[in-house]
Amino acid sequence: MFLALVDATGNPSVLLAAGRTYSVGRAVTCDLAIQDPTVSRNHAELELVAAGVRVRDLGTTNGTFLNGERILDAVATPGSRVAFGKVSFAVRDETETPSESQAELAGEAPLDATILRQVKVRGPADIAAQLSDLPQGASLLRIGGSSREDRQARKLALLLDVGKELSQQPEIDRLLDKVVGLTFQVMNVDRVTILMTGEGDELVPRIWRSRVDVPSGNWRVPRSITRKVVSERVALLIDNAASDHRFQGGSVLLQRVQSALCAPLLGKQGAVLGVLYVDNLGATHSFSEEDLEFLTAFSGMAAVALENSQLIERVRREAVVLSNFQRYFAPDLAHQIAGHEEEIQLGGAKRRVVVLFSDIRGFTSISERMSPEEIASLLNRYFTEMVEIVFEHGGTLDKFIGDAVMALWGAPMAREDDADRATRAGVEMQRALARLNQEWKLDGRQELAIGIGINVGEVFAGNIGSNRRLEYTVIGDAVNTASRLCSEAGPGEILISAPLYAALGSPPPVSSLSPMPLKGKAQPVPVYRVEWGPEAP
Repeated sequence: MFLALVDATGNPSVLLAAGRTYSVGRAVTCDLAIQDPTVSRNHAELELVAAGVRVRDLGTTNGTFLNGERILDAVATPGSRVAFGKVSFAVRDETETPSESQAELAGEAPLDATILRQVKVRGPADIAAQLSDLPQGASLLRIGGSSREDRQARKLALLLDVGKELSQQPEIDRLLDKVVGLTFQVMNVDRVTILMTGEGDELVPRIWRSRVDVPSGNWRVPRSITRKVVSERVALLIDNAASDHRFQGGSVLLQRVQSALCAPLLGKQGAVLGVLYVDNLGATHSFSEEDLEFLTAFSGMAAVALENSQLIERVRREAVVLSNFQRYFAPDLAHQIAGHEEEIQLGGAKRRVVVLFSDIRGFTSISERMSPEEIASLLNRYFTEMVEIVFEHGGTLDKFIGDAVMALWGAPMAREDDADRATRAGVEMQRALARLNQEWKLDGRQELAIGIGINVGEVFAGNIGSNRRLEYTVIGDAVNTASRLCSEAGPGEILISAPLYAALGSPPPVSSLSPMPLKGKAQPVPVYRVEWGPEAP
């Protein structure tokens, strides 16, 4: 048995079959979707039973009704009326037309629509199928057609296939090569070039091709043409360049330009990405308005594909840069630097930075009692904890030096509280190692102790290395002093210099030590020891 709920027009609104529950409501995902304000989003449920249609109201405000009576759960027999809110349906027996019912259940019922034109779903782009051997009429487009309508349909199909082709070229150079190749394939022209916007919005030739023998060094697109295209954001058709008063420049005559088309490659909000230029050298009045219209549409597609390729390239480059920077910089800092990759060059400048060194005490003797695998496992766990602490406090990982860690604050980006951040990081390093040692002790593994030295001062900060490999680091006496303080620090100690202590906005408890003689210093250096203690519970 098949029953249907039929609306006021007499058309089945939902056909019910046994074995499943049907939803009714204003939500578009319902089996019977009713766009009426008196119907709730999920209003009722329907189920085909032996006696008819079981109707269950889902606690709605406007209610569900059977033959005018409000119901919560009832069975509607054929011939009765069911209303959801103010929308009414008749229950009709559809068993007499099983073939149609079965077809609709299978999703194969006849479509109640007017068919204007059947269009086959197109597969992969087949540009050659849309082209003729030679242009027809005044146009240089290689598009045939027995009538104007047929020719228009072929142009539309060609542009759709062009869009498919261009969307499959994520690399900019390959995309530009494809654009030029398609231009030659579709149009009978002598030369094609694409100029891209460079520094200072200057147009720079990016790719060019010619059917005629013209040395590349002697070919220049007339600036009078491109200047008008860019400044006015218009596509131009030039019938007779030599006699056109708008383009009576020396370059037009020098280049032997007779007829030309030039269209801007416009990005978002009218930004000019470049221009697409085609010309013929041997004859005037070569191009038609149809050619100009086509090139304008074609350049619009090329501009969209170009902008997408630029976006893909930028995202890919930033992803690589970000993955590299995240190994050395705190995540928020890495994102800022990745967004300004073009500013990262060889060289650097003087900066005031805070430098922290930490070093494992007695690691040489410890490592002699361990296998290489155990050493690697120990250091990986230790370094992971230390680097996370540096990043949490906004620092930069400069490098690992054996079992030592060198970290920076104030480069490449400075904050007012860099000294406090570095000092808090040093304290947290000691506390984190204490927690690790408790864990390792329970596992019967080797415990570690570190000494930390922190200093502040002016250094040279920047990218040191070659064009093939760069390393962001700092060089200067302040770095050497921090390293010396680290060497003097005993197990569990944090030694800071007097300049660093003076730079602290919220100094922790410290003990003033006797001035220390440090290598490279003529006079002993005032030093403070941070009394860090265990973390408060």
